[in-house]
Amino acid sequence: MLALVTGASSGIGRDIAKELAKRKYDLIIVARHEENLKKVKEDIETEYKVQVNYYIVDLIDRNACIKLYQDVNKEHGKIDVLINNAGFGTCGEFTKTDLEKEIRMIDTNIVSLHILMKLFLEDMVEKDRGYIMNVASIAGFMPGPLMATYYSTKSYVIRLTQSIQRELKMEKSKVKVSVLCPGPVKTNFQKVADVKFNMPETKSSDVAKVAVNKMLKGKKIIFTEFHIAFTRLLSKILPDSFMAFCCYYVQRRKI
Repeated sequence: MLALVTGASSGIGRDIAKELAKRKYDLIIVARHEENLKKVKEDIETEYKVQVNYYIVDLIDRNACIKLYQDVNKEHGKIDVLINNAGFGTCGEFTKTDLEKEIRMIDTNIVSLHILMKLFLEDMVEKDRGYIMNVASIAGFMPGPLMATYYSTKSYVIRLTQSIQRELKMEKSKVKVSVLCPGPVKTNFQKVADVKFNMPETKSSDVAKVAVNKMLKGKKIIFTEFHIAFTRLLSKILPDSFMAFCCYYVQRRKI
């Protein structure tokens, strides 16, 4: 069995790769930094005795995403699991945040995920088996003032995944598509996004363990902790204006 994980050089992506390796999946890991990928490859191969290949890809490049799919198919054949994990955020007032960084975020969090999901899903549907897990966030269920672009990208990921889930169900497909919606996780996200969380952070290894277990059981929306699932419930009950008000003050404390 073969799994591909994007954003696998650190954090949730790295730890999801390890969880899959525990289950004896061979791996294709993807990120921008070769040195980090080499270390992840060596660590996983040594500990879990599976085969790990890596590709250095900047997923903001749409053509590179398509080439990744083509290269993987040519060199390794069809995959069994796709983990769309690559992504990052930024924080600040919308009129003051860096436009270029936000465009890169949209290309990474949305466009690359969309391309890879579509291409690999077509193959999975053809053979009528496989798993895809898109990594979103609890942020995707609510407005996010002071992190407006990031919250919006994660909303896209959730809605896209839910839409495809329904299409697959109507076609009676055996392909399983999940969306992972964690809360704050102890990763490199904070440094990239220029934020500091003022609430407990979950270990990325704990998130990965729950995520892989629930994905393989076919869970559609994956929450890793009760209070995160409860936040989702609140977002359905309370008005968007109130959620936006609360989020504003939560985000302001992060900056």
